[in-house]
Amino acid sequence: MLYVQMIASTSHQLEVSVTKQQRTLITAITVLADSIAAAMAFYGAYILRLAIPLPTSIKLGPFSSYALLGIMHVLVIVVTFFFSQLYHRNHNQSRIDLFSSIVSAVSVATVVDTAASMLASSGIQLVSRGIILYTWALTIVLVVIDRAIVSKLASTLRRRHPERLILVGTGELARVILQKTVQSAHLGYQVVGFVDANTPLKDIAGVPVLGTPKDLERIIREQEATEVIIALLEPTHADLLDMIADCAAAKASVRILPDMFQIMASQVSIGDLEGLPMLIVRDIALDGWKLAIKRAMDIIVSGVGLVIISPLLFAIALAVKLDSPGPVLYTQVRVGLDGKPFGMLKFRSMRVDAESDTGPVWATKDDPRKTRLGAFLRKTSLDELPQLINVLIGDMSLVGPRPERPVFVEQFKQVVPRYMERHMEKGGMTGWAQVNGLRGETSIIERTKYDLYYIENWSILFDIKIILRTIFSILRGGKNAY
Repeated sequence: MLYVQMIASTSHQLEVSVTKQQRTLITAITVLADSIAAAMAFYGAYILRLAIPLPTSIKLGPFSSYALLGIMHVLVIVVTFFFSQLYHRNHNQSRIDLFSSIVSAVSVATVVDTAASMLASSGIQLVSRGIILYTWALTIVLVVIDRAIVSKLASTLRRRHPERLILVGTGELARVILQKTVQSAHLGYQVVGFVDANTPLKDIAGVPVLGTPKDLERIIREQEATEVIIALLEPTHADLLDMIADCAAAKASVRILPDMFQIMASQVSIGDLEGLPMLIVRDIALDGWKLAIKRAMDIIVSGVGLVIISPLLFAIALAVKLDSPGPVLYTQVRVGLDGKPFGMLKFRSMRVDAESDTGPVWATKDDPRKTRLGAFLRKTSLDELPQLINVLIGDMSLVGPRPERPVFVEQFKQVVPRYMERHMEKGGMTGWAQVNGLRGETSIIERTKYDLYYIENWSILFDIKIILRTIFSILRGGKNAY
């Protein structure tokens, strides 16, 4: 028995060691892959410039005369990526955010390349504008490809050797984190236990409660945990400092999940008052030029979109009419900007008498009220397309908090803090909550957190990101879409 325990202990320690070493390995592979991609991009740009001369007034010399510039491009890319935090560990960064960061960093590196080549032009062949342009484009393409390959490798390593995570707290915040780690195995986290002083439970969803915060340092060492997330609603200042000190003593990374309703939804930055560090929290709603830009985007995209997809709209309308008796379009009262009701358009996906017996109820995964075609329309979100008309006339926006029915709004505002603040902006066809899987029978509290975060952190790029993620989500089958 002792022999078996020794083998298990050795295996466990080896796994933890591999977990720590794999971070360094993944970073090294990423740097190497980026370097190779940058070198290939520069050489490819030279070949492409020979084939497609831009501008035609400059005649290229042999590649050897540009080799030093190629080496410099590789070094500048690696340094720029480092300062852009593209080599920092970030398991859950979305592909859209990563792409945006890569484009930004490569653009900065290209400017540095150009400036450096001009300053050193006496000893280096002056690079043509065509090579600069092609290098910029090819570097972005090749780095995106290499990052996708490395990401797949890293995901495989993290699945095999996940980082051991301890959650401080057993409330809703901690359970949400547990759910996220289980659903997103590619992030590479394994919750090994909870720590809480105020729970009689011995385990939660099969994960043991290991002790109280006073035992945190010992528990971290015993479990060989590499990360701790503090998910307590109202920890005291003293307790928080003690827990952070315990994590530091046990050499575990620590993160703090704040009370979402109080500060997560706000824009938080760090400032100082004569050297005294302060958190700056601002609540900023859309107004002025921001509102004008968002409205212009809504009009252009919805107007052009309706014209482009008009054949599809006609085909769906015909299919709805043939599939079951009743109208093609269904108008449902929803609550929009400033709590005012409006009629939201949808392709009908349920029987005409769907709520005659039950009244307003949530749609469920296997809802018997759906028509045969309706199940498909909801799964693919095609039933939402008529809302482009709502967007065009100004009742809705392309992106915003998803509008709810009045009966549900009355219920939610009684129990969800700050719920009515989500009506500070127009409701959207899609939103930050929806692209994060919060649709259907999911927590309205969690949805509200994401809606408030969107409202107070809006930007045109944020809207574009949400629209792109919505498209990708639909193509993958639409999580919780029913």
